[in-house]
Amino acid sequence: MLDSFVGDSTLSSGCHYHMRKIILAVLGVLLIAAALFITKKIIDNKKRPQPKAAKVIKTVFVDTVQNKTVPIKIAANGNLTAKRRLELYAEVQGIFKGSAQLFKTGQKYKRGQALIRIDASEYYASVQSAKSNLYNLVTSIMPDLRLDYPDIYEKWQGYLNTFDMSKATPKLPEVTSEKEKYFITGRNIYTTYYNVKNLEQRLAKYTISAPFVGVLTEALVTEGTLIRQGQKLGEFIDTSTYEMQVAIGKEYGDLLQVGESVELSNLNKTKTYTGTVSRINSSVDQATQTITTFIEVQEPTLREGMYLEANLDAKKEENAIEVDRGLLQEGNKIFVVRDSILDIIDVNPVFFSDKKVVLKGVPDNTIVLSKNVPGAYAGMLIKVYQEKTKNSNVSSDTSASTTKKQ
Repeated sequence: MLDSFVGDSTLSSGCHYHMRKIILAVLGVLLIAAALFITKKIIDNKKRPQPKAAKVIKTVFVDTVQNKTVPIKIAANGNLTAKRRLELYAEVQGIFKGSAQLFKTGQKYKRGQALIRIDASEYYASVQSAKSNLYNLVTSIMPDLRLDYPDIYEKWQGYLNTFDMSKATPKLPEVTSEKEKYFITGRNIYTTYYNVKNLEQRLAKYTISAPFVGVLTEALVTEGTLIRQGQKLGEFIDTSTYEMQVAIGKEYGDLLQVGESVELSNLNKTKTYTGTVSRINSSVDQATQTITTFIEVQEPTLREGMYLEANLDAKKEENAIEVDRGLLQEGNKIFVVRDSILDIIDVNPVFFSDKKVVLKGVPDNTIVLSKNVPGAYAGMLIKVYQEKTKNSNVSSDTSASTTKKQ
């Protein structure tokens, strides 16, 4: 019995061992098969073709070149100042008297109208005294002239008849002989006459009159003020004509001429005026290497101190074109379009402004870019922008692009 039991146990243990080996063998085969399947999948995926990237063709704006005469304009700016300006100074002393118009800033005056009157009553009396003295001297020589020089008596009598104490002293009669000259000089008439004229000249300084039609731009005194000799009283300007001083580079000095027309505008570009080159300085400023040029303009709406911009017609360049400065590459090259491909050509820039450049050496009918294209290069494939029909309301942006898959 015992032997029989031991034999059965041994047989059962052997069967379990064989079953385990079979299971392990099957699992190994399955693992190998799975590994082969995964490997095949990875290899197949690597062989699959990659999708091609879409090629971007940029739409560009172009112009067809037609060489023509391009006027070269030099930009400048400055402030307006009155061409005719009068600084008022007192040459005499006295009290400022009121007149028909108040001496105030902005007051307009006509030519010959009194700007300032200084009280001259005391000085006027001394002038009248001197004039009376001259009249008495001339009167005292008349009896002698009648007796000794009857041929010149009527001439001096006529002088006395025209002598008016309320008016300026008339000019002495012209001397016609040496005897007459010695006689008049010996009676001290010439000395007295010129003394009177000197006093009259000084009396005229008590009134300052407007030499032209204008406006008072500065008033430093008021009525009743004690004015002292040499004191500044104000400023008076002619508002009909203004000048603007601008600095032009010395390289353009030989291109400017007096009398040339100049286009002026305000900073907002809302108003334009026409001026002319009135004066050109013959020397160059050593510090800035510029030439001072004066532009004259006449316009009732202008005011002194206004800031204007000027475009001076320096010269005219024949067989040239004008493009934006941003289109110039490397200082002397521009992009052209040839069969939907960008190319680059050499050009000759002859003048630069703040936004434009004048070029020479570009053949007629050459198609060039009219707007800059970011990232442009020679050989770049592009598409020329075609204008839509007038009935289309669709607008296009300069950076528009089309995508073409190949």
